[in-house]
Amino acid sequence: MIWLRSTLYLLGWAVNTVLCAIACMLALPLPYRFRYGLVRYWARFALKWLEITCGLKSKVIGLEHLPSDAAVVMSKHQSAFETLALLKLLPFTAWVIKRELLWIPFFGWGIWSVRPIAIDRSNRAAAARQLISQGGERLKQGSWIVIFPEGTRISAGQRGNYKSGGARVACALSAPVVPVAVNSGEFWPRNSFLKYPGVTTISFGPAIATAGRKPEEVSREVEAWIEGEMVRISGVGPCWPRNKKPEQVHGPLAA
Repeated sequence: MIWLRSTLYLLGWAVNTVLCAIACMLALPLPYRFRYGLVRYWARFALKWLEITCGLKSKVIGLEHLPSDAAVVMSKHQSAFETLALLKLLPFTAWVIKRELLWIPFFGWGIWSVRPIAIDRSNRAAAARQLISQGGERLKQGSWIVIFPEGTRISAGQRGNYKSGGARVACALSAPVVPVAVNSGEFWPRNSFLKYPGVTTISFGPAIATAGRKPEEVSREVEAWIEGEMVRISGVGPCWPRNKKPEQVHGPLAA
């Protein structure tokens, strides 16, 4: 049944993606809010379809921590789930992505229509300048900048290396950082076709001030909060390695 349910999800996701991408292209002459509404519909449908076909639901903690103005969001990344969830939960988002994603038919076209910050990861210096320049523009436009500080998806039961790029952007712009922890990889494993039933938790932490602070200091605070929160929410899904305890992976609970 897991295979059948996952297949049904993929089919529905694919049809929805193609239709929404075409709609976004046709809507290019229209206001940005309209195009973004189409992308949010795409995410909402995908999450609801995930619940219907695979029995995978979600629980959200800490929405009260979100500041009134746009900020930089630095999130744990274990699967595609948090991409969908953050699109649904945040008012407007500008995603920091590798530019190769824009080359994917339909999916990449839809992403391009909502003004991502698409960087060339092979040129770190140029990517850093682009992040600060375009990041400032997006924040002024009211878009929340979303960055995955570990750089890629990390399997449940593993911990990646946190990079300071997101903190550098936030400090350069004096923008607050909202850390996010999520245990989606315990139900939707990294790069896996299969999705398992259960309840994924996505947790927003208190906003972290960056004005006058060093990026390395902010990055350490973000990492400490995320990994401490991961201890709280990890180890509940079917894909968590049973020979590991959350605190063995994520370290001591953050204060």
